[in-house]
Amino acid sequence: MKKTILINDGISDLGKQRLIKYNFKIIDKHIHQNELITFINENSISAILVRSATEIRKNIIDACQSIKLIGRGGVGMDNIDVEYAKKKGIHVINTPGASSLSVAELVFAHFFSMARQIYHSNRTMPLEGDLHFKKLKKDYSKGVELKGKNLGIIGFGKIGQEVAKIGLGLGMRVFFYDTYIKKHKITLEFYNEKTVDFELKQTDFNELLRKSDMITIHVPKQHKPLITAKELKLMKKTALIVNTARGGIIDEKELLNTLNNRNIKSAGLDVYEDEPTPKMSVLMNEYISLSPHIGAATTEAQERIGISLAEQINKILNG
Repeated sequence: MKKTILINDGISDLGKQRLIKYNFKIIDKHIHQNELITFINENSISAILVRSATEIRKNIIDACQSIKLIGRGGVGMDNIDVEYAKKKGIHVINTPGASSLSVAELVFAHFFSMARQIYHSNRTMPLEGDLHFKKLKKDYSKGVELKGKNLGIIGFGKIGQEVAKIGLGLGMRVFFYDTYIKKHKITLEFYNEKTVDFELKQTDFNELLRKSDMITIHVPKQHKPLITAKELKLMKKTALIVNTARGGIIDEKELLNTLNNRNIKSAGLDVYEDEPTPKMSVLMNEYISLSPHIGAATTEAQERIGISLAEQINKILNG
């Protein structure tokens, strides 16, 4: 009898094809959180695949005896009671490296956008471009280059390391802070198969905040904000900061105060304290570059995630 996989938050077609190839029955359908337990039990689901939209907590683990595996398409596992599931003999898997490059590229999409105020001009050009073109040209003629700037990376796992590669490739000076990693070798690979190695050593957290022109955060979900008024005060007035990790890592109220008082230049947010209904004060702030939690949402990343999940599931459930 085929084992049934519930794909609750979607995976790529390549991932689904791979699961079918490995003789699994798949149900590619989003089941509402409140209806999950009933659906899983009625359909004898062996494995459930989720992203950030679905939570797998103790109540589901206890109530659904058929579940042998929980898969997270992505890195963060804060929507799954991982240790409890493992104690119950359930396999928990994720895809930590599959989306790292996509997130890193989004970080720089925000940095480039803020450095040249493109996110802002995209708002004003449709309204004023025909009548006030020369004024807007003057307003947006104070951009900066990324080359030669100090890049501070908070959290130096797989995503942080991909960010470092792009920064080094652009000619930036890269600093990082991480709770566990004290030094790390970054290897840049070029189209002609040549490589260049960089040995990076950890920088003190407060020093990183003080010296960085651009700061990006790549840490797991926190119980309280990592960047508060205290940390924001340490940053340069010309600093740019990006959060593509988890909402709540930056205190949004203090961020708005700091931006509005012009004590840092701009912020780029892909994640928010109140997802999926971010505060209007954040969405309307003219100093924030916005995206709707799309860090891993590229075709290539989703293909890698789907294939990685299928391979791991096959290895675990088919032996």
